[in-house]
Amino acid sequence: MLSLRKPRTVAGQVFLLQLVVVLLLIATAVTALVIQDRNRAIQEAKDRSLVAAESFANARGTAEAMESDDPTAELQPHAEAVRKKTGVDYVVALSPYGFRWTHPDTDQIGKNVSTSYGQALEGEPHQTTFDSSLGKAVDSTVAVFNDKGTAVGLVTVGVTVDKVTSVVQQQLPVILAAGGVALLLAAGGSALVSGRLRRQTRGLGPVEMTRMYEHHDAVLHAVREGVIILDGDGRLLLVNDEARRLLALPPQVEGRPVTGLGLSPALAGLLGSGRAATDKVFLAGDTLLAVNVRPVGPKEGSVATLRDTTELRALAGRADVAGGRLQLLYEASTRIGTTLDMKRTAEELTEVTVPRFADFATVELAEIVLQGGEPTGASTAMRHIAAAGIQEDAPLHPVGTLVSYAPGNPVATGIATGRPVLVAHLASAEDWRAQDPDRARQVIAYGIHSMISVPLQARGQLLGVVEFWRSDQDPFEPDDVSPAEELATRAAVCIDNARRYTREHTTAVTLQRSLLPGALPELSALEVGHRYLPAQAGVGGDWYDVIPLPGARVALVVGDVVGHGLHAAATMGRLRTAVHNFAALDLPPDELLAHLDDLISRIDQDAEAEGKTEAVTGATCLYAVYDPVSGQCVLARAGHPGPALVSPDGSVTFPDIPVAPPLGVGGGLPGEKAVLRLAADSRLVLYTDGLVEARGRDIDVGLRMLREALAGTHGVTLDDTCQTVLDAMLRTRPSDDVALLVARTRLLDPDQVAEWQVPEDPAAVARIRAAATRRLESWGLGETAFTTELILSELVTNAIRYGKSPISLRLLRDHDSLFCEVSDGTSTSPHLRRATLTDEGGRGLFLVAQLSRRWGTRYTDRGKIIWAEQAIDGGAAGDVSGLLMASP
Repeated sequence: MLSLRKPRTVAGQVFLLQLVVVLLLIATAVTALVIQDRNRAIQEAKDRSLVAAESFANARGTAEAMESDDPTAELQPHAEAVRKKTGVDYVVALSPYGFRWTHPDTDQIGKNVSTSYGQALEGEPHQTTFDSSLGKAVDSTVAVFNDKGTAVGLVTVGVTVDKVTSVVQQQLPVILAAGGVALLLAAGGSALVSGRLRRQTRGLGPVEMTRMYEHHDAVLHAVREGVIILDGDGRLLLVNDEARRLLALPPQVEGRPVTGLGLSPALAGLLGSGRAATDKVFLAGDTLLAVNVRPVGPKEGSVATLRDTTELRALAGRADVAGGRLQLLYEASTRIGTTLDMKRTAEELTEVTVPRFADFATVELAEIVLQGGEPTGASTAMRHIAAAGIQEDAPLHPVGTLVSYAPGNPVATGIATGRPVLVAHLASAEDWRAQDPDRARQVIAYGIHSMISVPLQARGQLLGVVEFWRSDQDPFEPDDVSPAEELATRAAVCIDNARRYTREHTTAVTLQRSLLPGALPELSALEVGHRYLPAQAGVGGDWYDVIPLPGARVALVVGDVVGHGLHAAATMGRLRTAVHNFAALDLPPDELLAHLDDLISRIDQDAEAEGKTEAVTGATCLYAVYDPVSGQCVLARAGHPGPALVSPDGSVTFPDIPVAPPLGVGGGLPGEKAVLRLAADSRLVLYTDGLVEARGRDIDVGLRMLREALAGTHGVTLDDTCQTVLDAMLRTRPSDDVALLVARTRLLDPDQVAEWQVPEDPAAVARIRAAATRRLESWGLGETAFTTELILSELVTNAIRYGKSPISLRLLRDHDSLFCEVSDGTSTSPHLRRATLTDEGGRGLFLVAQLSRRWGTRYTDRGKIIWAEQAIDGGAAGDVSGLLMASP
C-alpha cells in the first residue's frame, strides 16, 4: 500500500495513473446508471400506482358500492385483494369529502384525509411523490363517477419506489468486471515496463538514480583533480571545474574536438588518441600536469585525469607538517607529567618541543606557584626553571633567573590577556627589545629570529609562561600558534597537579613535623638517637617519642598509623597527645595500651556517626618504661614489631614480647607486658614495620638484615647507628614511613639513691627526717633541706596515718631534680584540696604541691607511691607562712 501511495518507479507512477483513470470511469458509469435507474424507478412507480387507481376506480360495481348504504363493507375486501395482487402499498377509497372507506389498517377507516384532492374530483388524476418511513413513495388519486357524471368518491393508490425492480443490480457486475479487466491489463503493462526499466538501470530506482547522479556530479566537480570524458571521435562529453581551471578552457566546450581547444599538440594528441597513459607529464602554461588516460571499450571513448604536481607537492608538505604536529602532541601527552614535580614537568615540556617544534624553549613559573601556593596574578615576576635548546650557549636567561616583564613586552601582553603572542621578527619588535636592549642584541646576533610566548594557565589561573624560540628553522607562522597553545595547555594541567600535590605534601609534612618531637630531652637514664624517613608517596602516620617520668624513669614509644596523608598525620598527632596524657598518669604499659585501644574505638565510632569513611584501623604501638635505678624495662605492644636488643658486647637479640591486636580492633581484651633487665650500655632499638618490611621481601629476611646491620655498629655513636641501619635496610626511597629510635641505657650511681624503711610509728618521722637531711648535706643540697623536710614529713606522716606497711622512703638525685618518693601498701589515692581557716587539717598536700615542681601518685603491684619533684637550683623555701595561712 505504501508503494502504491508513493511509487518510486516510472512504471509504478504510470500504473497509478491508469488505476485512477479506470476507477474514475467506473465511478462515472455507476453514478450515471444509479441516477438513470432512480428516475426510471420513480416513473414506473407512478405508472403502476396510476394504473392500479384507474383500474379500481373504473371497475364494475365500484360506483354502486360507493353509493350504497355501507361502502366500507362493499369496497374493503376488493381493495385489499387489489393491493395484494398488484404489489402496491395501499389502495384507499375515499368519500368526496375525504373520509376513508377502505385502508390496510382498519383503524384508519372513517378518518379524514388532509391531502388535497380537488384536481381529482374535476376528472384529472393527481399524482404526488413523498418520503415515507419506508423510503420514497408515489401516490396517485383518481375520482369515481356514476352514470350521471357525478363524483361519488375517490381512489388513491401508493407505491414505494424501492419495490420497483432495480436495473443497477443487473448491470453493476458487468461494469465492475470490465473495470477489473482494465486494471489487470494496466498492471501487466506496468510490470513489463518496470522490468524493462530495471534491467536497463541495473536495479536502481529513479530516486537512487537521481541521488547517484547528484552525488557523482558533486564529487566530479569537488575533487582537486581534472576529469575529461571524450567520445570515440575525440570530442568532449564532460569536463569538470578543475579541468577547466588547469587547461584554461573556455565555457561551453562540450561537443568540441579536443584538438580545437588550443592545447599543446602532444597533450591534445594523447587525449584524442584514446591510448592508455599513466602519469605522463605535460606543460600547460606555467603548470606541470600529470595526465592519466584510460579507454572505455573499443570505440566508446576514454576518460582522462589531470593533476597539478606543484600543488601536490605543497599539499604533501602541509600534510607532513600536520602529521608531525599530531605526532608531537601525542608524544607530549605521554612524556609530559610523568612525575608530580613542577621543575621536572617543565623540563619535559622543553625536551619534547626541542628541536621538533622550536630550536629553544624556556619555562618560567611564578614564585608562589613554585612554593605550592595558589597563583594570584598580582605580579608578572617569573623565575626560569627549565630551558632546552639545540645549543647550550644561547644568550637567553639562565635557569634560576627571576625576570619581571615590563608592560608592553609581548610576554607581559600574553600574561595580561591570557592568549599566546607571536613575534615573527624579533629584530623589528621594539616592545620586546625595550625589556633588555643588551640581551636583545645578543639574542638577535646569535641568530634567534622569532618567538611564541604562551601563558601557562590551569583552571583560569596563571601559573607561568613558556617561550618557544627559532633560529635555524623558518620563522613561526600563525599556524604554529595553535600547537604551541596545545602544548602549553597540557603542560599547565600537569604543572598545576604538581603544584597542588606540592602544597598538600608541604601541608602534610608541616603538620607531621609539628606533631613529631623536636629536640629530645637530656636524660640521665638514656642516651637517644632517632631517625624519621617519610615514604616516597608522602607523609604517613609513623611516630616516636621519649617521655620523662618521675623517679628518673623514661618512657619510649613508637607507633604507626596505616596510611598516608593528612588523615594519617592528624591521627598520629592525636595518638601522641593521648600517650602523653596517659603517661602523665604514670600508667603501666599494658594499661596505657588498653586506654589507647579504647580511644581509637571511640574515634572510629564518632567518624562512623558523622558519616565519614576514614577510620583509624591498623594503628599499632610499642610502649616501654625504663627505670635507671633498677635497670628494669617494662614493655607492651599492640600489633607492633618487637624491639631489638643490643647487649654491651655487641650481640643482637629480639626479645619475646607478647603482642596484642592492633589498636581499635582489640575488642577490650587485656594485653600483656614483659619485663626485661637491661645492663648498662645496652641499646634498645625500637622501629616501625617500614624498616623491616618491603615489597618482595619477607619480614624474616628484614629482621636478619637488621640483626646484621646492628651487629656492625658496636662502639659507634647512636646517630651513626641510625644512619648505618637505614643505609643497610633501605636501598631506595621506602614505600612506607620509617621511624627508628635507638636508646643506650644507663644506670644511676647507687650514691644518687637513698632509701629507708619507715616503721608504722609517728615518732619515727623525726628520725627519718634527720637521716634525709644528712644525706642531702652529703650531696651538697643543704639549702633544700628545709623544703625537703616539709615535703617528706607530710608524705611520711600521711603514709603512717592512712597507709599500710610496708612503708618506705626514697630520695633520688637526678641532674637538676630531687625526687622524694613514699610508698605504702594501700591503693588509696590522696586528693589535693584547699583547707579553710577553721579546718584543723587538709593543708599537707597543698604545701607539697606549692613547694615542689611536680607531684603525683603511681600505683605498683603492692600499693602506691606518692612522689614529689623539687628543683635542685631552686634555693631555700623561704617564708612559707603565707601558704600556711592561705584562705579558701
